[in-house]
Amino acid sequence: MTVRIGPAGTGGNSLEGIKEVKRLGLDACEIEFVRGVRMSNELAKRIGEENRKLGLVLSIHAPYYINLASDDSEKVDASKQRILDSCERGHHMAAKYIVFHAAFYGKLSPEECYQTVKKSIIDMQEAIKKKGWDVVLCPETTGKRSQFGDIDELIRLSKETGCGICIDFAHLEARHNKECDCDEIAKKIKGIKHKTAHFSGIEYTAKGERRHVLTPMSKAKKIIDALKKNKVDLTIINESPDPVGDALKMKRLV
Repeated sequence: MTVRIGPAGTGGNSLEGIKEVKRLGLDACEIEFVRGVRMSNELAKRIGEENRKLGLVLSIHAPYYINLASDDSEKVDASKQRILDSCERGHHMAAKYIVFHAAFYGKLSPEECYQTVKKSIIDMQEAIKKKGWDVVLCPETTGKRSQFGDIDELIRLSKETGCGICIDFAHLEARHNKECDCDEIAKKIKGIKHKTAHFSGIEYTAKGERRHVLTPMSKAKKIIDALKKNKVDLTIINESPDPVGDALKMKRLV
């Protein structure tokens, strides 16, 4: 059973950044495409070549501008393309898990939204298979109740499509306005083959997530202890305003 810890982002130059992440003794890194996929395939290949020497677990966070349940078909198509662009770079750099916020409920019922997202996931999986990319789609648990992405929705989606999931513990706290039951979450995700995770501190209102803040290590310890107790392998990416510093603090708890 292994818990790996790393930061969201490399602080600028991804190629040099992953070397620094490894030098610091961390295990993983998430490459951030949240403002758009601006990395060339050539650079992605160079990162992949370098990381074969380093041995970090890499993942990608696709752009924020995604809504697979929009009532505008052009926005859905653009959302799929942003995810697939992330998948292409991920394949070249051997970043297996492609994380994204899937959708907003909008005017749809939760079940209608679920079925709409499921169709898009299957469509993208077919495109990934056709291209021969070695990546796994990982929709993320979200921090607002207006967003698709509660943990039970994603577990169901994983079981029905074979996709992975990203468990953001801070988002779940904000979504439900209470501290997570880490033991319960660990038990729920134990049987999910493809999974990754995020954690940081978080501020929220009755409507959910407001902003990420520095990581409370007391909560980080509860998460790590629950994973160990339930023998759950997981990579946790720190998304606080100081992702490297907080990842190092979390690493000491493992």
